[in-house]
Amino acid sequence: MAYEMNFAPVLARAPELIDGAIATIELSAKSICIGLIIGLGVALIRFNRVPILKNIAAFYVETFRNTPLLVQLFLLFFGLPFLGVRLTATESAIVAVSLNLGAYSAEIFRAGLDAIPKTQIEAGLALGLSRLQTMRYVVILPALKVIYPSLTGQLTLTLLGTSITSAISATELTLAGAKIESQTFRSLETYIVLAVMYIAITFTFRAVYTLVGKWLFRRKVPKASIVAATIMDEETSQ
Repeated sequence: MAYEMNFAPVLARAPELIDGAIATIELSAKSICIGLIIGLGVALIRFNRVPILKNIAAFYVETFRNTPLLVQLFLLFFGLPFLGVRLTATESAIVAVSLNLGAYSAEIFRAGLDAIPKTQIEAGLALGLSRLQTMRYVVILPALKVIYPSLTGQLTLTLLGTSITSAISATELTLAGAKIESQTFRSLETYIVLAVMYIAITFTFRAVYTLVGKWLFRRKVPKASIVAATIMDEETSQ
């Protein structure tokens, strides 16, 4: 007997799907912000070869890049209570996804930092810029421009990866869909709707990444000499 598609029972639960989509966006946004901060910090530690810390950073990166996100979620949600630390499902999801993204983005950031010529860094220092100013104006922004496409691709994977957090009942879109599917028994229709919603969310995030990229790179990245002259002019005027 031919299967008859019927989206009515699923669409009747639209408010639940919308709530799930909003929760997914919030979870993704928080995890991306935290993960990028962690990733950049770890990349700078490894790039500058800070004693002891570089080994800790390398251990963190290798650990989280070589274990599944699902296992990391289970360790946080089911394992930490044995150590006296209890996190809610949503808190565990944010921590796990953030740490996972931090490890992957750290390697992407490090690749961008390594792409900056050493002579450019030396030129910045020779022209009177401090180490911090050199990293800020001469290294980080040009490096970010190099790795931006790869970085945004990883952020998209992180967004889609939040669906795994439904395994610990974290509030998000996939969990909302699973509940609707179990109650309506319209599996095909439910997951078609979920797929369409994930596509819409992904394209929205990609549009945001494009706008951010245009804002960040609206002007050509200046060379060390230009940066030094600009900073000196600003300091003189003050």
